[in-house]
Amino acid sequence: MTADDVLAGVGPRLRQIRKEREVTLAALSEATGISVSTLSRLESGLRKPSLELLLPIAQAHQVALDELVGAPPVGDPRVRGARPIVRHGRTHWPLTRQPGGLQAFKVLEPQRKEEPDPRTHEGYEWLYVLSGRLRLVLGEHDVVLGAGEAAEFDTRVPHWFGSTGEGPVEFLSLFGPQGERMHVRARPARP
Repeated sequence: MTADDVLAGVGPRLRQIRKEREVTLAALSEATGISVSTLSRLESGLRKPSLELLLPIAQAHQVALDELVGAPPVGDPRVRGARPIVRHGRTHWPLTRQPGGLQAFKVLEPQRKEEPDPRTHEGYEWLYVLSGRLRLVLGEHDVVLGAGEAAEFDTRVPHWFGSTGEGPVEFLSLFGPQGERMHVRARPARP
């Protein structure tokens, strides 16, 4: 649908909304400050609708501007079919649908105190803490990330991450099995 098609549909829609509400052109003119002749030309398609004209009309009819112009409905933004997976005591919600390549997960780590057990494997990982505090042991580094902090690392370096034991932690994990990099780094915790 082109912009001209959308604009051509505005006039009839304006007339329909006004008639449904049983409002005369004179009453709408009084409510909006737009002349009766301009309103009539808008409804008949002889006047091109503009934002300056449509905003007061939308306000007078108490409808969204989208309704006046017939904007297409916005699709459902939710990620469907993402069943949580519980692995190593953590709950993972997959955020990507395709197999292989870069994988994204929202992860909830419960409050627990664990002894780090660093492991290695192929890939690259990026972590972003949404809430709580996440302990990351990476090689000789032992850091705590708070909400809004991120870390990225090569998973061939011995690593472990989990709760600090102070409470649960919620974070995003992006993992690239082939070593894709995300180019965001966290500041180490201050001593």
